[in-house]
Amino acid sequence: MSCGCVGISHAYVIFGATGNLAVTKLLPALYQLHCAGYLADDVEILGCGRTPFTSETWRAEVRQQLLARDEVETVALDNFVQRLDYLAGSLKDAAFYQSLGEWIGNDGECANNVIFYLSISPDLYVEVTEGLAAAHLLEESQGFRRMVIEKPFGHDLESARTLQHSLSEHLKEEQIYRIDHYVGKEAVQNLLVLRFANLILEPLWNRHHIDHIQITHAETVGVEGRANYYDHSGGAVRDMIQSHLLQVMALLAMEPPVSLEAEALRNEKVKVLQSIRPVDLEQLEMYAIRGQYAAGEVKGQPVPGYLQEEGVAAGSHTESYAAMKLYIDNWRWKDVPFYLRTGKRLQERRSLVAVRFKQPPMQLFQGSGIYQPHPNWLLIGIQPEDAVRMEISAKVPGLEMRTRQIVMDASVSTPGERKAEAYEELLLDVIKGDRSLFLRYDEVKAAWVVVDPVMQRWAQDEQLPLQYPAGGWGPKAAEKIFGDSGRAWRHTLSCNGGE
Repeated sequence: MSCGCVGISHAYVIFGATGNLAVTKLLPALYQLHCAGYLADDVEILGCGRTPFTSETWRAEVRQQLLARDEVETVALDNFVQRLDYLAGSLKDAAFYQSLGEWIGNDGECANNVIFYLSISPDLYVEVTEGLAAAHLLEESQGFRRMVIEKPFGHDLESARTLQHSLSEHLKEEQIYRIDHYVGKEAVQNLLVLRFANLILEPLWNRHHIDHIQITHAETVGVEGRANYYDHSGGAVRDMIQSHLLQVMALLAMEPPVSLEAEALRNEKVKVLQSIRPVDLEQLEMYAIRGQYAAGEVKGQPVPGYLQEEGVAAGSHTESYAAMKLYIDNWRWKDVPFYLRTGKRLQERRSLVAVRFKQPPMQLFQGSGIYQPHPNWLLIGIQPEDAVRMEISAKVPGLEMRTRQIVMDASVSTPGERKAEAYEELLLDVIKGDRSLFLRYDEVKAAWVVVDPVMQRWAQDEQLPLQYPAGGWGPKAAEKIFGDSGRAWRHTLSCNGGE
C-alpha cells in the first residue's frame, strides 16, 4: 500500500465496536490506514456498544489488542488511539441516537461526512437504520452519510427483498455499501487483472477451449464460537456459496466492462448471475450435494462432529459442506460446468480456482505412443498461497515420445512485500465513495435466485446431510456431480493435485 492521505474529513461510527469483527478486522484495518497516511488528520472513530466503557478505557483496550498483533509501532499506535472515542448505550433506546447526534454535531468538519458500520447481528440492521433516521442522522445536507452492511443480506430471497424494502425507505442505494470481504482479497481482485490485462488468456477464455472451472474454499476449522449463529442462520450455502463463491464465479465469467468504474463493473457481474441456469431440482443430487462433518482428526488432533459442537441443535440439518454444479447460459460459457464447493473440517485450509482446458486434437500424435496427454490447467491460489500456476505437457528426455506434466509457477507477491488485508481496501473505498467492490442489490437478489430453490428443497428433506469424517475432503458422493465426465476435484496447487 502506498502512502498518500485521502484528505477527506469524516467520522467512522462502528456499531458493535467490542465484537469480534471490530476487534480482529475493522480496528486493525483502520490502524493500517492511519499508518499509511490514508486518514485525514481530523478523522475520528467512534465505537458504539453495550459494554459500559469510557472513552479512556476503550482506548486502552484497543491499544492492548493491537499491541498483541505483529508489525505495530508504538508511536503510531499512540497517535491512532487518540482518534478513538466511545459511546455506550442500547441500540433500542432513542436516547442513544440523540447522544450519537450530539457527538456527530460536535465533531467539526467530520460532522458533514459520516460512515456508519453495522458490525452487529443482521436482525438489528433495520432497527438501527430506523433509529438513525428518526434522529435525522442519515440526511445528506452538506456532505455524505454512508452505511456499511456486513453479509448476510437476508437469509433467503424473500428476507433479502424485505430488508431491501426497509432500508430503501431511509437510504438511497448509493448510500448502502454491502460489504463482501472475500472480494476485497488481493488474490480475488487479481482475477480482474489476469482476465483483462493479459491478452494471452482472452482468446482461450470461452467454451471452445475450457472444459470446466472449479472454485474451492476449504477450511480446517469447525464452527468454533459461531455454532449458534451458523446453525440457525448459516450453513455452507448461505455462508460461502451465495456470497463469496458466486462473486468469484462472476469475476471469472464476466465480459470485459467498458471501464473499472463501479457501475460498469457491477453491470457485467449481474449479467453473469442472471444468466445462471436454474438447478434441476428433479435431479438435485447430480447438481448439489450437502454434508456434515462427523468426528475425526484434523492435523493429527481429534475433533468432534458437527452435531457434537456446543450450540448446535440436536438433529440439526444444517450443512457444513456444500458442492454445486452450475451452468451459465450465454454465448461464452454455454454448457461449460462451474463447480463450486466449500466445507469445514476439511484436510487443508485452501481457496483456489482451477481452470481445466480441453484436450487437443489427437491426430498429430497418432502412432507416437501419446494417447492421453495430461490436460492443461490454470491454477489460481487465493489462500494460503497467492500464486498463479500453469500446467502444460512437455516431452520426457529420451528416445521415446513420452510426456510429463510441467508447471509454470509465478508467485503474485515477492518475499517481504506486505499484502493489504481485505478490510483495509474496502474501508478505504467507503471513504472514497468507490462502490466497485461492494454488492448492488440486484447482485444480491440474483445470487439468492440461484441458491434459494436448492435450500428450500433441502429444508423439506427429512434426511440428515451426508456425513463425512473430519480431516478428509468431504462426502464421497460429491463426486456424483461430475457424472461420467472423467473429471474430479482439484484439491491443491501441486501437480495433478487431487485428480
